[in-house]
Amino acid sequence: MPLLYDVARPIYRIGRIHGTLIGMLKEQETNKRATKASQNANALNAVGCGDLELLRSNAQKALAELPSQIIELGHVFHEAGFELALVGGPVRDAFLAVTPHDFDLTTNARPDDTERLLGIWGDKTWDVGKAFGTIGARKGDLQVEVTTYRTEAYDPNSRKPQVEYGDTLEGDLTRRDFTVNACAITLPDLELVDPHGGLQDLADAVLRTPVTATQSFDDDPLRIMRAARFSAQLGIDVSEDVMKAMEQQAPRLEIVSAERIRSEFERLLTSPKPRRGLELMVHTTVADIVLPELSNLQDLKDEHNRHKDVYEHTLTVLEHAIALESGPDGPVPGPDFILRFAAIMHDIGKPATRRFEPDGTVTFHHHEIVGAKMTKKRMVALRFDKATTKAVVELVRLHQRFHGYGEQQWTDSAVRRYVTDAGPYLEYLHRLTRADCTTRNKRKSAYLQAAYDDLENRIHELQKQEELDAVRPDLDGGEIMRLLRLKPGPQVGKAYKYLLELRMERGPLSKAEAEHELLKWWESQ
Repeated sequence: MPLLYDVARPIYRIGRIHGTLIGMLKEQETNKRATKASQNANALNAVGCGDLELLRSNAQKALAELPSQIIELGHVFHEAGFELALVGGPVRDAFLAVTPHDFDLTTNARPDDTERLLGIWGDKTWDVGKAFGTIGARKGDLQVEVTTYRTEAYDPNSRKPQVEYGDTLEGDLTRRDFTVNACAITLPDLELVDPHGGLQDLADAVLRTPVTATQSFDDDPLRIMRAARFSAQLGIDVSEDVMKAMEQQAPRLEIVSAERIRSEFERLLTSPKPRRGLELMVHTTVADIVLPELSNLQDLKDEHNRHKDVYEHTLTVLEHAIALESGPDGPVPGPDFILRFAAIMHDIGKPATRRFEPDGTVTFHHHEIVGAKMTKKRMVALRFDKATTKAVVELVRLHQRFHGYGEQQWTDSAVRRYVTDAGPYLEYLHRLTRADCTTRNKRKSAYLQAAYDDLENRIHELQKQEELDAVRPDLDGGEIMRLLRLKPGPQVGKAYKYLLELRMERGPLSKAEAEHELLKWWESQ
């Protein structure tokens, strides 16, 4: 494919590709997950392929699937005397054989003109962030966001970027985070604008910045987290310049809002290769700012081999947990942030609980309790929602519960407690517990897995006998109050708790048996 050069912009001619008019139908969540997994595999295969022709061929096929409304929008802007281009991630993904579905567009039109032209083209427009130059619009089921060319930088003491509009596409691309994202496809003619060699960097699997990494990260410190995220997402290596700047500029992350850091971290951990991103964060001291609990696990490395390397163990547990995620129709469809983050946090209480015993052994008593408290504190600091926080904290708190099962057979009551305590997180706990078995001793590993198989089988058998997922006393609050002639208050709660304990110990009782036992207990009080 010949290269056509322009004095102002280097252009690879992809060709004029006209998409067919298609409706963008909402997919079922299971189909989305399957499609994403397939796209991730395609992308990882393409990054580092060293073949520019393959990447261009990928783009031709991907861009052929563009909805015709996008081409139509390009004509609307062009006829009004403005430029319009698809930019950033959708362009990068097209070269990795992923059809663009998110339409991030950029233009030299100012926001008022953009809003007017989108109103001509679409059914509805809205202000995404007009102060930042971004207007949203919808036509049918297709949504787009159009942003005016801009430059932006952070004041050293501010959490908010300062925005200035730009006049050229090349200038807009120069202020982008990385060269692989500093590419654009002009509309409606579908030409690639790549002033910083992003396509070659994709072929070489290297993450560089359009300007020096120090300047780029100083302009927007969140790019430090994005470097780690792209390493995990694309399986790409950061350049030496980027790695040095990440370490030097890591303290600048303190001016970035917790919400923005959390968003990047979530995307990193649900990427195809999260271990890469985490190791990069630790190596460059970025984790010292964002997730110091992970960095601190390195301090537990024991040169005398009295216990395993907890940092390496944690990363291995993460990989095991990922392997245990279910398919789209299973109970824990991957990629699952809750399971993966619980794997990362499950042993963070060990540094605070390590004790050297007189006999030379090392203990970490109650590290799961300490770790659960630390996990909650970190997740609150990163502004995670309450439901996600509760799920991860509970998994960290419960991850040790299974140990000892094979040494002493549990009663049915203990099995019921295990299921009840796990509640809605039982399937996650199954996977986290299995993932936590990282011993190289094949006999011990087989023993632990067999013991957990036995536990799961017992849970299954009990579930067939009773509604174990929602264990409740055999009498409800109203029945307790009528039988004991009580009004709502603490005594009702104590009676309820007694019946719940009885239910755990003996399994389901008939109503008459439950009433008899409750009256006996009440008389003893």
